[in-house]
Formats: sequence, C-alpha cells, structure tokens
Amino acid sequence: MSVLAIDAGNSKTDVALIGPDGTVSGTARGGGFRPPAVGVTAAVDALADAVARAWAAAGNSGPVAVDHVSACLANADLPVEERQLAEALAARGWGGTVKVYNDTFAILRAGLPPGAEPRGVAVVCGAGINCVGMTPDGRTARFPALGKISGDWGGGGGLAEEALWFAARAEDGRGGPTALARALPEHFGLPSVYALIEALHLERVAPARRHELAPVLFAVAAAGDPVARALVDRQAEEIVALAAVALERLGLRDEEAPVLLGGSVLAARHPQLDDGVRTLLAARAPKAVPLVVAASPVLGAGLLGLDAVGASAEVFERLRGQYVRG
Repeated sequence: MSVLAIDAGNSKTDVALIGPDGTVSGTARGGGFRPPAVGVTAAVDALADAVARAWAAAGNSGPVAVDHVSACLANADLPVEERQLAEALAARGWGGTVKVYNDTFAILRAGLPPGAEPRGVAVVCGAGINCVGMTPDGRTARFPALGKISGDWGGGGGLAEEALWFAARAEDGRGGPTALARALPEHFGLPSVYALIEALHLERVAPARRHELAPVLFAVAAAGDPVARALVDRQAEEIVALAAVALERLGLRDEEAPVLLGGSVLAARHPQLDDGVRTLLAARAPKAVPLVVAASPVLGAGLLGLDAVGASAEVFERLRGQYVRG
C-alpha cells in the first residue's frame, strides 16, 4: 500500500511518496508549518504545495491519491489540534486514511533500531523543544510544548531570544559583559546590538532569520564566554529534565531504554551541549541510552505510515535503507 509521508517542522517541511515496496518515488521540501501563526487552512495550503511537487517528481499527474497519509506535524501539541489537522488533511482527499502525530514522534520512530519495539523517549530541540515517549502497550508520555506558558525553555528560537537579552543588557550597562554583544550584530553585518534590535523590530532583518543566532551563541560558548556557556548548560538541563520525566512516567527510568535526540540544535553535536546532556542523563537515569538521530525525520513519518498499513519487514528495510547508510 502506498504512503504519503509528511514531516512538517517549524522551519521546514519534507514530503516523501512511498510505494508499496518501500521505494521512495518522489520528494519535496517546503517551508515551516505554523498553524498558530497563519491558521490551519493557510498552513495546510503550504503543505499542499510540497505534496504536489513530490507527486509530480514521482512522475504522476492528476490529483494526489495514496492509500495512507502519515503526517508528523509541528504545533500538533494537543489532542484537539491533532484532530483539527487530521480533519483538514482528510478534506484534501490525498489518502484513504490519515493519521496525524506531533513531529517529535518522527524522531522517536526514525531513531529506533530495525525491528525494535516502539519503546523509548525522544527529545527534539530544533526551532523549539518538545519530548514524547511511548511503550509497546500503547502508553505515551507527552508535554503541551506551548512555550513558556507550558513551562518550556530553549530550542533554537528560545536560545536566540536569551542570547539577545544578555547582549542588549551588556551593551547598555544593565548587565555584565559578554562576547555576545559583539558577535550577534556582527553576524548580520551590523555595528551594535542596538542596530540589530532596530533591524529586527522594523523587520529589516526578517523575523525568520532570528534562528541564525543560535549557532552564533554556540560558537561564542565554545570560545569560552561564561554567559554563553551558562545558556548552553541550561539547555542541557532542560533536555534532560524532559527526558527523565518522560522515562519516569512510562516506568522506564530504571530500565535500559533509548533516549533519542533530534532537531537541528541537537543534531549539530555541539560538544558542550552533547557532553552536558550525556552527563546529566547518566545522573538522573543511569540506564538510559542517549542516541542522536541523524536520519531525516521524514523517515520516521514514513515508518509510522508503514506501521499503519501493516507493511512487511522487507518493505521497512527498503525504506530505511534509502535514508540510513551503513
């Protein structure tokens, strides 16, 4: 049975058409998926563009028609949002059946070894931060992941905001010194934090480019700046707090269980963050096995789709082999 796999994050969308034998026949990439900002209809319209391009890339014409749609979507954080998005996708008529998951489930599914039971925890730290866990009996652990109002901190967007906060206060005297005050505006070719604040406020620097400041923060931290290093340490603490609580909720804290780490911030393998996560996780859940997921999350969406249609082990292996080498 054919599957349309969609992984739509805050910053980008990947689509893959998967044939009955597990072969990927067409792919496409689109922009970020942000229903809270633009509304469900406009967000799904943006998905439709990427879906249509993947359909055409596979050599198809006419309307998209597959057996099952497996969509792992950012901002599908609450059950009511999952239902709304599933209804919106079903209305497009792309597939006979539709299943919507939060995009963190794509990291979890993509990172599990071939043939492994669906058991473990995944933390995604990309534009935002979220965590999910699952066990073979169908239990899950989830968080609302709505930002500060639901207790979240960090991700690329949050780190950029914190870096700007410290840089602004360093420049105007309200805070202590930090190399961020020089590095952040320099990244955009600007002379001061004030100039950067003005450019961001007036959107002479596009709001979407704020995420570029997170890598600058990590570079400044790697050079030894105490303020930047403290922010990276706090990010490690937040990642581990999510993972440890999810493991506890599922009764996995004292068992050997994978903790799958994904998203652009974690996939970059910044040494301070990577080491911090592993050290803190070993203290809170000594038997947990942290693994960075390098495969594209759309693989996870595809594997979840194959789960739904009851594909054979051979089909799973063929799909995985197109995304995971070696």
